[in-house]
Amino acid sequence: MPSTPSVCVFCGSRPGRNPAHAEAARATGAMLAAEGWRLVYGAGDVGLMGEVARAAQAAGAMTLGVIPTHLMKREVGKRDLTQLVITENMHERKKVMFMNSDAIVVLPGGAGSLDEFFEVLTWAQIGLHRKPIFLLDVAGYWQPLVALVDHTIAEGFADPGLRDHFAAVADVPALTAAMRTALSRRNPSSV
Repeated sequence: MPSTPSVCVFCGSRPGRNPAHAEAARATGAMLAAEGWRLVYGAGDVGLMGEVARAAQAAGAMTLGVIPTHLMKREVGKRDLTQLVITENMHERKKVMFMNSDAIVVLPGGAGSLDEFFEVLTWAQIGLHRKPIFLLDVAGYWQPLVALVDHTIAEGFADPGLRDHFAAVADVPALTAAMRTALSRRNPSSV
């Protein structure tokens, strides 16, 4: 893993209806570059994925994109990244993204973003990693998800400590501050 921190961004391959989501994606990409952090993402040039990547590139960030063969056309695989990895399937994509990152940020997205979030959350819950996980809760997008996690705890299907494995932050400045703190404490042997 490079000495420069790498941040895995999971997000939608669609732009969504609220323009605030695309704006936050662009702000996230620019922030990663400003902080000197590498973007690790799904290599698409569509939706929020494309917004994050183009903004990160425009601001000078290193970029690693990971995309499965079957999505190259659908997600318009971005070939002008610092590094592009083409995988055989979605499972391999998630593994490569995770293994090449120090922290995870989940922007608004659909079923794929939910799958990615729950996979890294489950891995944290069972002790497979201690990488920080952040939900960028732009315009309250992730509040129903947070409520669902709280519901699983209240109903006895998860330990209250599950909430300790991720944080929801309202905007990119709050994300930046939280990530600075989390990444300043990173220990390569603990992830």
